[in-house]
Amino acid sequence: MIRRFEKVCGNYVEMIYGQKRLGYSISDTVGFYDMFELQKEGECQGSDIIFYDYENGKVYEPFEKEKNVIYDKPMYAKGAYYFLKGDFNKNIMTLFKYLPEKITELNIGDMNLYNLKIIGDEVYIISEDEYIVSYYPKRFQFPLEPNECVLLIDNDKVFIEAWIEEGWDDEKHCATDEYKYYHKLIVKDFFGNLLSEEIGSLDQNPDGNLWIS
Repeated sequence: MIRRFEKVCGNYVEMIYGQKRLGYSISDTVGFYDMFELQKEGECQGSDIIFYDYENGKVYEPFEKEKNVIYDKPMYAKGAYYFLKGDFNKNIMTLFKYLPEKITELNIGDMNLYNLKIIGDEVYIISEDEYIVSYYPKRFQFPLEPNECVLLIDNDKVFIEAWIEEGWDDEKHCATDEYKYYHKLIVKDFFGNLLSEEIGSLDQNPDGNLWIS
């Protein structure tokens, strides 16, 4: 059986991990970090975010599309939906809880927009570059290695994935017989102190459960 949403626009709908009710689409792939270069060339057309309800077929657009206003993909945490709205006309980054309830506003000029995202059950706003920087709800930062990325923040612990490559011949630019590629799961506190480290890759199943493989 084929069902239709109440509004059909030809958008690709992605599910939000951890629940089965809502999907979403964002009309443009422009990221927060891209906006600086785009603004040098002129205005960005902006994007809109749309939510799709698989229970009743309803379609919800919380905001009208505006120039220089873009969104990041939403997340589901503790029974609610959250997403970031970057308004580069007002220089404000806003965290919203769906249906749109404003949680906090931050000055874009005070943030590193590289890999800016929301993460974790407590819904942290972070950026990742040479450092992980947390802007909300707690402020902290510590350095990251080039092969590390943050996967999760939970119970005041930062879960980091590091990709490890062993047995690569740099001179010949090829793998040797001892070549290995694998992931490590590293856990640190908010000061960057190492709490644990193990071989493994942490992934979230669409049902929300976390697995180490």
